[in-house]
Amino acid sequence: MAGDHVRGTTPMDRSAEISRKTHETDIQLSLDLDGSGACNVQTGIGFFDHMLTLLARHGLFDVTVQAVGDLEVDGHHTVEDVGICLGLALAEALGDKAGIRRYGSLSLPMEETLVTVAVDLSGRAWFVQNVSYPTEKIGEFDTQLVEVFWQAVAANARINLHQVLHHGDNSHHIAEALFKGTARALREAVSDDPRQQGIPSSKGSL
Repeated sequence: MAGDHVRGTTPMDRSAEISRKTHETDIQLSLDLDGSGACNVQTGIGFFDHMLTLLARHGLFDVTVQAVGDLEVDGHHTVEDVGICLGLALAEALGDKAGIRRYGSLSLPMEETLVTVAVDLSGRAWFVQNVSYPTEKIGEFDTQLVEVFWQAVAANARINLHQVLHHGDNSHHIAEALFKGTARALREAVSDDPRQQGIPSSKGSL
C-alpha cells in the first residue's frame, strides 16, 4: 500500500496494490510510480497486454496485472475493470500529491499518426477523447475499448485526461500512440518538481 511521499527527505514509497473481484472479473494489480518500466501483465487479451506493457515502459512505472475475466462474453468487462484498478492504484500511490508537477502533456508521433495527450492530477474526474479509428477491430480487439479503459482510469484516479487524434490511418498506430502518449504525460505529471513546496494548488489540497 502507498505510504506518504515526503519531499526533501529520503524518497518514500509511491506504490499501491489493488484487488477487485466481481461476478465478471477477478483482478490483482500493482503499480509503482518510481519504477523502471518493468511489466508483468496477463489479461487474456493479447493486444491489451501489449498496450499495458507500453504504458509501463514509457511511464517508467512498474506494473503487474493478473486478470481473469468473462472473455467468453467479450473483452469489455476485463478492460474496464483493469482500468478501474489502475485508476485506484494511481490515486493511492500519489498520496497527498505534495511536490509533484501535477500537469503533463505531450504530442506524440507514431508513423503516420499524431496524438496529443494532456493530464491534470486535479482530484476531479474528467475525460475527453477526440479519436476515431478506421477499423472497428485491431485483430480481435474492439477499438472502442481503448476509450472504455481510459475513461475508467480517469474516473477512478480522479484526474483530467484529454486525448486528441490529429491524424492517423492505422488503428494499431492510433491506439499505441494514445497509450505511449498518456504514459509520457503521466510520467511528467507524477514526477517531482524541485521548486514545488507542498501541494501544487492554491486550495492547499488536490
